[in-house]
Amino acid sequence: MKTEFTPQQLTDPATATSEKAIRTCVHCGFCTATCPTYVLLGDERDSPRGRIWLIKDMLEKNATPTPEVVTHIDRCLSCLACETTCPSGVSYRRLIDHARSYIEDKHKRPLFERLLRLGLAKTMPDRDRFAAALSLGRFASPLAGLFKALGAKRIAVALRLAANNPAHSPQIDASPATTPRKGRVLLQAGCAEPVLRPQYQAATARLLNRIGYDVVRAPADQCCGSLTHHMGREHDALRSVRQTIDAWTAEIEQGVDAIIFTVTGCGTTLKDYGFLMRNEPAYAVRAARISALAKDITEFVPPSSITPGPNNLRVAYHPACSLQHGQKITTQPKALLQAAGFTVVTPANAHLCCGSAGTYNILQPEIADQLGDRKTASLEALKADVIATGNVGCAVQIAARTGTPVVHVAELLDWATGGPKPAALKMET
Repeated sequence: MKTEFTPQQLTDPATATSEKAIRTCVHCGFCTATCPTYVLLGDERDSPRGRIWLIKDMLEKNATPTPEVVTHIDRCLSCLACETTCPSGVSYRRLIDHARSYIEDKHKRPLFERLLRLGLAKTMPDRDRFAAALSLGRFASPLAGLFKALGAKRIAVALRLAANNPAHSPQIDASPATTPRKGRVLLQAGCAEPVLRPQYQAATARLLNRIGYDVVRAPADQCCGSLTHHMGREHDALRSVRQTIDAWTAEIEQGVDAIIFTVTGCGTTLKDYGFLMRNEPAYAVRAARISALAKDITEFVPPSSITPGPNNLRVAYHPACSLQHGQKITTQPKALLQAAGFTVVTPANAHLCCGSAGTYNILQPEIADQLGDRKTASLEALKADVIATGNVGCAVQIAARTGTPVVHVAELLDWATGGPKPAALKMET
């Protein structure tokens, strides 16, 4: 695709990166078939191809974003299914991230929306604040119907999420290997997951200990920056990136074989640290090292270390977009579950997003609800005993819509190799 950026515009690193991505696009339209919002809405402007045109026009003209452009950019889930489909290798993630940051800097949103986004950005990345917000929301959840009737659906959705997901106070502890020691790994603490589902990291730590790895923690680590990065709040995101790098440096310098994450959305961002910090000399080298060390738990654990357990359940596996499209990890989770003795099935629309996407289910509730309902129906059609995924946002989104237990892949692997039965499955007995 031809571009018309000026030499002066291209001195900006973000614009230069976006210009390269735009020029790579041949406007073929293959991306439209796998874009959740285009499949749902049928509007070219809600497809990757259409958004590329909108972004190109906005950036080339250095224009103030119009409400129409903002609407279509906001509707993007950043699921990156388009990158998996694109035959030209367009780095769409660079474009959409730049567009969001540009909009955040140059567009003034309505007051309520600014306050909502500010509240999410200041609350969710901090474990203590998020836990307090969930508790408060749970107390106020009976008012959800009133807010919905008044047209404040996003507040109603947030209260409904709080009602269904009580806050926990996780212990961020280290744990030694329980079999002959093979090495040492750093397990990401993160922000939302340990408050919503602390059992995911507990199962992961036990599994890692069982296959011979000491698990170390960095208590000062909070949000990796993913949540605010995808909201376009680049200054907040980079601050979180720096804080994470600083929090992990001491442990990394003592030697770690990998940095393990259990939230696939975080993992996609961690693997991008080298790019995000490429222009900051004080952090660039350490950031690139973190990107090289970052591994999803299913990417790190070899199938040979998993022995079949006694429970041959039928597992419906939901691959998170950030894992299958953002990180190109597609076969490992299923291979591990099969090695553990489970029968694994996947839905026909496995490539499409469930609608969670970080804060998307709150900021775009109508679209998120439709995507969540469709995804859950496809999973329930598989008649499985349990639904497994690798991302806490997906788990929350799907669990709210089904009576089938929803667990993390690591919980099943931990159980199959000698750990406790997942809490969600205990509730079924």
